[in-house]
Amino acid sequence: MTYFKDLPEAPVATKKPVLDTRHGITRTDDYAWLRVDNWQDVFHDTSVLDPEVRAHLEAENDYMKAAMADTEELQKALFVEMKGRIKEDDSSVPMPDGPFAYGTMYVIGGEQAHYFRTPREGGEKTVLLDGDKENEGKDYFRMAGLSHSSDHKWGIWGYDDKGSEFFTLKVRNLETGEDLDDIVEKTSGGGVWAPDGKSFFYTLQDENHRPSKLFHHIVGEPQSQDRLVYEETDTGMFMGVGGSLLDDFIYVSIHDHDTTEVRLIPTDDLMAEPKIVHPREATVQYDLSEGGDIFYILTNADGAKDFKIMSAPVDAPEKENWREVVPHQEGRLILSHMAFARHLVWLERLDGLPRIMIRDRASGEEHTIAFAEEAYSLGLYGAAEYDTDVIRFSYSSMTTPNQLFDYNMATRERTLLKTQEVPSGHNPDDYVTRRLHAPAPDGELVPVSILYRKDTPLDGSAPCLLYGYGSYGVTIPASFSTNALSLVDRGFIYAIAHIRGGKDKGYHWYETGKLEGKTNTFKDFVASADHLVKEGFTSYGKIVAEGGSAGGMLMGAVANMAPEKFAGFIAAVPFVDVLTTMLDDTLPLTPPEWPEWGNPITSQADYARIADYSPYDNVDAKPYPPILALAGLTDPRVTYWEPAKWVAKLREKTTGKAPILLKTNMGAGHGGASGRFQRLEEIALEYAFAIKIAGKM
Repeated sequence: MTYFKDLPEAPVATKKPVLDTRHGITRTDDYAWLRVDNWQDVFHDTSVLDPEVRAHLEAENDYMKAAMADTEELQKALFVEMKGRIKEDDSSVPMPDGPFAYGTMYVIGGEQAHYFRTPREGGEKTVLLDGDKENEGKDYFRMAGLSHSSDHKWGIWGYDDKGSEFFTLKVRNLETGEDLDDIVEKTSGGGVWAPDGKSFFYTLQDENHRPSKLFHHIVGEPQSQDRLVYEETDTGMFMGVGGSLLDDFIYVSIHDHDTTEVRLIPTDDLMAEPKIVHPREATVQYDLSEGGDIFYILTNADGAKDFKIMSAPVDAPEKENWREVVPHQEGRLILSHMAFARHLVWLERLDGLPRIMIRDRASGEEHTIAFAEEAYSLGLYGAAEYDTDVIRFSYSSMTTPNQLFDYNMATRERTLLKTQEVPSGHNPDDYVTRRLHAPAPDGELVPVSILYRKDTPLDGSAPCLLYGYGSYGVTIPASFSTNALSLVDRGFIYAIAHIRGGKDKGYHWYETGKLEGKTNTFKDFVASADHLVKEGFTSYGKIVAEGGSAGGMLMGAVANMAPEKFAGFIAAVPFVDVLTTMLDDTLPLTPPEWPEWGNPITSQADYARIADYSPYDNVDAKPYPPILALAGLTDPRVTYWEPAKWVAKLREKTTGKAPILLKTNMGAGHGGASGRFQRLEEIALEYAFAIKIAGKM
């Protein structure tokens, strides 16, 4: 590899074989020792990490830095470019709510958001929470937002200062700016106010990082006095708490990836036992939006796999009282819905593209908000008030910066509030965005969104960064990215493969990319690369693949399947040790993840299927291209030892000379660095790696 010269000796992880026998099958894991027994303690205090593990991770960091030393100036240039496309003193358009409008802003040089409000009709901003001030002296600081009470006197705000996603909540007097003595620790990150502003509800995370308990906190009382409202004993379920625009109910949502149960607490009786709307039923999902005396219920019940909207009386919301409002239509996936005094609104995806639908509740008349580009992204913000005709939404495409609109549902008037400013300049006419359709091995057509400069030669000579995810039904939008321009302006094709495992083409696109269909995700990604080559956009050996988390698992699987087709792989916090993790029910996400991957503890078939594609288990003697893996020491989602073990095994097995690199952020978790500019430094490293291995330095 001519672009990696004079490298020092790569770290060699010690082998300490551990045998594990399940279903009569014995596996040997030479690097299991990288998983420390006190991993929960490390989330709270990284100094307790085993010295041998720390030494190995730091040696890996040193090796990565040496391998990328010749890109340091490039990384600085990329950082300056990306920072230059961000308006440093940016501010959101405040959202009206009662006598005020609430928003966030940044200051020049600031890393964290400042939360503010103004009088509803405009006027001087009052800063309610200064994130930069709260961040002072901390190596890591992530805020969980600010939630104001209905009387606008109080706010709940939260923060995580370790990267482990255990959030501390505080209560702030919004009129004086002072915090009360209330400190609520180890929460999921937010709270929901009771309408009187004297108490709030929150979920507590246990030591395995599961939000399993719902508590009611009285302002001014210690956390030890908080009332336990509900405890979820099924370790396979998550729990969240929310409120309604009408302040009539506290919603308790209990769910995994394909099953939902909602319980309601009436706000006129906060001590009431949470009432079940519909008992959990395997694979049945539903969500509520209050519309006065009725609930609107988005659900996939009774075979509506792409979802439908039902209604039921507020005083009798049980399933036997559900009545159809918006019927199921196969191929039209309804993603979310909101109810307002005179309108019902929902976001749906049809033919791979999103659109907003609006129904007049009195007449039943419907109309659509849609756009004409080949590929674009819509975000539905709705409103903070129930009695309104105005909702807010955002629009962007891979060439068009984000635009924010207010939309009057009665007059159908669209008002542009703000267009994302790119201080260093951006001319959309210099770029082209297209939507391709790559044929998969089974005949399915995989959408691929691409962005490139008009002057980029389309003769196969251009390098390409191909991004993929493909799990949990997550759809990667074809939205505007100021960061991607740093690659595109250097002659790259920037591509997003909308592979199975997401919901890009309806719920079936998700269903056929999970469990028994998981390998479709990997085959779709390779097919996307093949199609880009066939259509002359790039060539084999010029494609850099990138994915994070479950998308990092995609990177590991594709690296095993077709390493020869790619210039290299960027795998951020990669979920690569799938079988071992799914066999460990003490880890934070394992039981809730079984509906997505299968349960190899109880099912031999699931065990065999996962073992057949789990990236770590399938590393083999073959020439792997350059790989950059990134990890976070306090990551509760993809624990640091997964990428560390994977890199150790790759380096042991590869028959090629391409370097396998690992960077572990020793002070952060799943999302990497917490500040808006600190994060750019990590992206600059990833892009510098892509540019280097594509031969574009």
